[in-house]
Amino acid sequence: MNAVIIAVLTMLVLSLFRTHVVIALLIGALVGGLSGGLSLDATINAFNAGIGGGASVALSYALLGGFAVAIAQSGLPHLLANKAITVIGQDPTPARVNKIKTLLLIIILAVAISSQNLIPIHIAFIPLLIPPLLLAMSKLKLDRRLIACVLTFGLVTPYMLLPVGFGGIFLNEILLKHIGQGGLDTTGISVIQAMSIPAAGMLCGLLIAVFISYRGKRRYDQSKIKAVENSVDDFNFKSIVVALVAIGVAFVTQLVTNSMIMGAMLGFILFTVTGVIRWKESDGVLTDGMKMMATIGFIMIAASGFAEVLKETGDIAALVTSSVDVIGQNKPIAAFLMLLVGLLITMGIGSSFSTIPIIAAIYVPLAIQLGFSPLAIVALVGTAAALGDAGSPASDSTLGPTSGLNVDGQHNHIWDTVVPTFLHYNLPLLAFGWFAAVTL
Repeated sequence: MNAVIIAVLTMLVLSLFRTHVVIALLIGALVGGLSGGLSLDATINAFNAGIGGGASVALSYALLGGFAVAIAQSGLPHLLANKAITVIGQDPTPARVNKIKTLLLIIILAVAISSQNLIPIHIAFIPLLIPPLLLAMSKLKLDRRLIACVLTFGLVTPYMLLPVGFGGIFLNEILLKHIGQGGLDTTGISVIQAMSIPAAGMLCGLLIAVFISYRGKRRYDQSKIKAVENSVDDFNFKSIVVALVAIGVAFVTQLVTNSMIMGAMLGFILFTVTGVIRWKESDGVLTDGMKMMATIGFIMIAASGFAEVLKETGDIAALVTSSVDVIGQNKPIAAFLMLLVGLLITMGIGSSFSTIPIIAAIYVPLAIQLGFSPLAIVALVGTAAALGDAGSPASDSTLGPTSGLNVDGQHNHIWDTVVPTFLHYNLPLLAFGWFAAVTL
């Protein structure tokens, strides 16, 4: 069996049995490397060579964690949370509660979507916004699996469809670029038109999660929430203003330098210089933030090593080529198999952005040979890459939601984020992506 399939399945099965994702990635990498013909030393060397690729992202998230704790201590995120709790208490009728639930979901969805284009900070907003809202969510009896689905939709769908912010990078600088390098003239191709059907699959999954799967009530232990997220009643005007300015500074710095590290660092320094965070307390605040985001950092580092082992085996190309061998001239089967392979690769690597260069070089010439239209090829390659981003244990699109929803230990990464997002997004995306490939 192909080493990529063995490695990804090993990692997924271990994760489903509640093995920590880092350990699952390590074991999956070892199994994949050895089954792919690498020696133990070569597997370990490849893993060690790959982990450096995740170091920058890990450091970014660590500093963002410290910045998030500083903003939380300013009281800014609690303004929204306290307002929601106050409104619930004033009129806890079912109709009122439903209205507040709807408004809260809309706000979270809007912020998540904006984090990909309007304010391109990706998952950095989650540890700022979500933890202070957990108590309000608990009082509303909102299922956190629903919040995870809402967040993941907002993190993934915009870059799939809108060529702005992260979407501009994914669609123009990566997708169209590599499709062009594969031999297809992309002049005049509308990526929005090509990706609109797959994006509709994501919307379908979101609606199922909201109105069917997680519409019921779910109770959480509020004492555990209060132990880590105490409500702030006395808001300091100076702290609120500094927090707003710090967010603005971090945002502008990130845009100018293209570095989350620099943005988070300058934002945190502003808190200490203005005295909102005392200098003698700054070390503890930064350490607390790093602890909060440490899991994401280590998983991203391990995922980079895992991906490098898979590349070193050479079985990624072999997997794609072997799927080509069974296709023949059957376009529907070709589309399905190419999407399925993309799902497997992205589930293992954890990044749709990194999947396109791997698959485009082989998929594009094959799709041209089979007679797929240019729009269909864009939809096929784009969907094949995006498949697995939602639902991968190592993707920041699932790690981000878990980092905010599990601060009190009541939200499991695999069963409460990964499995729900996999079912609600990958399955519809597979169906809608296939439909787009055979009809466009």
